[in-house]
This record gives sequence, structure tokens and C-alpha cells, in this order.
Amino acid sequence: MTSATTPPAVDRPTPPGRPARGSGGRPLAVLAALGGQNLSLLGALALVLTVFGSLNENYLSWTNVQVIAEAATITGLLAVVQTVVIICGGLDISVGSQAGLASVVSAMAYTSAGSNAFAGMAAAVAVGVLVGLVNGLVIVYGRVNATIATLAGLAAYKGVAQLVSDGRAQGYVLGDPVFVFLGRGKIAGLPVMVWILIVVALAVHVLLKYTDLGRNLYAIGGNDTAARLAGIAINKYLVAVYALIGAVAALAGILLTARTGSGQPVSGSEGLELKAITAAALGGCALKGGKGGIGGTLLAVALLGALENGLTVEGINSFWQNVAQGSLLVVAVVIQQSRSGERAVGLPG
Repeated sequence: MTSATTPPAVDRPTPPGRPARGSGGRPLAVLAALGGQNLSLLGALALVLTVFGSLNENYLSWTNVQVIAEAATITGLLAVVQTVVIICGGLDISVGSQAGLASVVSAMAYTSAGSNAFAGMAAAVAVGVLVGLVNGLVIVYGRVNATIATLAGLAAYKGVAQLVSDGRAQGYVLGDPVFVFLGRGKIAGLPVMVWILIVVALAVHVLLKYTDLGRNLYAIGGNDTAARLAGIAINKYLVAVYALIGAVAALAGILLTARTGSGQPVSGSEGLELKAITAAALGGCALKGGKGGIGGTLLAVALLGALENGLTVEGINSFWQNVAQGSLLVVAVVIQQSRSGERAVGLPG
């Protein structure tokens, strides 16, 4: 009777994309989880912090770090929802104007309601959802390109904010404990504004990554025809996404009011749309849709905030901040195009 022999163990090659087993497996797994885009952002952020930290000893102080975080909160909120709409193949250029309109409404409603902070915030959110729905309905049922529709909204909502406020700051909320808490309060050493951003970002991250709703949004952005054939109600999703943008833009407007002490029709909200789109693109969102995540967007927000604060601390002309933001947006799009392997317009294949 022949005895069975166990074949010798054979080392099998590690499948592509899977970290090698052994002592180096865990670091490789961490790096793989972060992704090349996020690693690049972390490296750029570390470089910015190192450069400005060496130029000014107070730059990396805890006080200044909190200043950076507070200043980046409003941009962060808008960038988070901008990420959502870009993932599903859309765009919203009007978010800054929406935030300015909500800021004015929150302050004016606060005053009209006898210094009732919750009435002011409720009115702002209602207006935010309304303008978001208008954007969504125009894009979906008016069959207007998202860029054109929200570009029109950028001008229209800014004009409405200036009309209702007569072009001036409205209300005075620094005497209200609720607004003071939102704008200047702290929880566990972190500003309340930062906690609000964290909560919103986590909620949107869970929505995108762990729910059928999120998977459907990626499907819509990746291939809307296939998504429609799969039974996804694309029109309803898009209208809901723009309504969500309006609600979060209103929250950003409320925080702007709390931070400045009054409703601001333009000051503080102008240019936020460029920052939000730049952060989403830098964070890895494909502008054609179907790709992106909240983690990368938040890293990009941190990078933009650190860079802007460093330029301000060093007394560099604020106009260079606009140059830097525009340049970063172009760089992000160029990197996306090179990674996609698509032929550039006007160049031979």
C-alpha cells in the first residue's frame, strides 16, 4: 500500500494590488488604503506646513492651527457637497452665492422674529433647500447644462441677497448665545464649527460608501445610461442632490453669520465656489463623475487652508491666493487627464 505524501509547500506570488505578507504587509496595507491621491495631498500638506512653519514660529502653534481650521470650515462644508454632486456627474457653481443668501436671510429672520436664533436658522435652511430645488429642477426638467444653470444661479442668488439686504450687512447676532456658541464656542478644545464639519463629512461619507443611495450616485456618474437601464430614478436623485447642496450651503451661511456677527450678502462668501470645486478636484473627484471621496476632499481643504493662512501670515498679497487656487485647479485637472489616458483635444492620438 503506497503511503500518501504531502506535497511540499510552494510560495505563491502575491496577487497584484494585495500587500505582501510579512513584517511589511501592514504598512503597505495602510498605504494602499490611503491611495496615491491622498498620499500626494499629505505630502503637499506636510511641505506647506514645514515651509511656513520654518518661516514663522507661530504658524504651527495650536492657536493658529485652530484659526486655519475655523477658516476652512465653511469651504469644507461646500466642498463636501460639491464632491457629492461631482460624483453623480453634476456641478454647482452657485454654492457661494447660496451661502451668502442664507447668511443674509438668517440674520434678517433672526431680527424679525425678535432675536430668535432658531427662527433665523430655520428660515435660512428653508431658503437653501428652495434654491437647491430650483437648481435641480432647472437642470433635470429644463434640460439645462449643470454648469450653465448654476452659473446663472451664481449671479441670480448673489443679486437676490444684495436686493433684500440693500447691499449691506444685516442684523447683529453677536449678542445671541446660540450664534456666539456656533461661531466662537469650543467642544473638547476644538471649535464648534470644526465639529459641525466633521459630523457633516462623516454623514456624507457613510452615505456614499455604505448605502445603496451612495452606490447609485456613483453609478449615475459613472454611466448614466447603464444606471437608467438598471432602474435607478436618475432625475429624482439629481434633484435631491441639489436640494442637499442647498441645505448644506445654508448651514455654511449660518456659520458665516455666526463668525462675522451679521448677515453678509457677498463678503465672506464670494469665491467659495472656486475653493469648493478646487478642493473636490484636488481630492480626487473626476469632473466627469463616478469617482471621488470625502477623505481626499477634506485633505485638499486642509491644504488650501494651510496655504492661504501661510500666505496671509507672511504678508503676501492676497491676490496671489487666487493665483494659487486657480493653478491648483488646473494642476488637478491635468493630473486627472493624464491618468485617464484620454487623448487631449487638438492633439494627435
